[in-house]
Amino acid sequence: MTTAPTPVPATASAAHSGGGAPAGSVTPGITAHQATAADKAPRPGKRRGSGSRAWLAALPLLLFFLIGFGLPAVAIAIGAFTTSSDAPDGGGTFTTDNLTHSLQGAYWTALWGSVKLSLLTALIATVVGLPLAQAVATSRLRVFREAVMSASGVLANFGGVPLAFMFVATLGNSGEVTKKLGLTEHGWNLYSFSGLSVVYLYFLVPLMVITITPALEGLKVQWREAAANNGATGVQYWRHVALPVLLPSLLGGFVLLFGASFAAYATAEAMVGSSVPLISMQIGDALSGNVLVGQGNLALALGLDMIVVACLVMAVYLPLQRRSAKWLA
Repeated sequence: MTTAPTPVPATASAAHSGGGAPAGSVTPGITAHQATAADKAPRPGKRRGSGSRAWLAALPLLLFFLIGFGLPAVAIAIGAFTTSSDAPDGGGTFTTDNLTHSLQGAYWTALWGSVKLSLLTALIATVVGLPLAQAVATSRLRVFREAVMSASGVLANFGGVPLAFMFVATLGNSGEVTKKLGLTEHGWNLYSFSGLSVVYLYFLVPLMVITITPALEGLKVQWREAAANNGATGVQYWRHVALPVLLPSLLGGFVLLFGASFAAYATAEAMVGSSVPLISMQIGDALSGNVLVGQGNLALALGLDMIVVACLVMAVYLPLQRRSAKWLA
């Protein structure tokens, strides 16, 4: 004689929630083991607790950001609006002369020179880097993809005095390539605005490749197939589908390149010195004491000008990144 299976009683929590089976019965299709596992499932409150622990894990990074970036920024802002210690009044007095002088004469020329150099190099790097990144994204050769991305990662972080020395030794007035090709006779001058632009492109183009390649890989194959099925050519596909989708990423990459070029200092200082007016080198001269008496805090005002430009760049870059991530998700 067979015995009937013993029914599994419903839990109290299920009865109170109103969604469980009545007491003394079993929900059809659910075993006792599954019911026990459901009771042990994590509640939304536990997820909130894990989120708070994630904030605690990020606390050291936030503290580092506040100490490494927040405090210097506050010190620069305070110093830019106060007189320096070598002023006749002893320093510490509120003034706007530092900021006024930083936007006049040679300092304004240097600021505008940095903006022009950054705009030009960022635009050229964007135009050159996009087809190179497209070749990487569509290549079927894994070795080629890995080689280009690895080289781009190295070259994007290669700058400073070593980069300046490399170009001076190859394309300087006495460089090997300059002498063999006779570039000086054709008007080439490395120590000029155009020469410095070429040097900056050495690390800006790889940076653009790294930035735009993930966006190109996010373009769906179905979009190209749908365009082809509707009779669109390759040019029409890029004009009406791909480029509108990539536009936020392209603009975001352009802004990122602008910021990298605008903040560069060591390469220009080692290669051209003061022959090309740049705001970063003006700050270096001011910090070394090459200012008039009573204008020791002028370097802080120049630094504040750069911080304002950097904040404007980030204010444009972050929304563009969020929009591109939404399209290419």
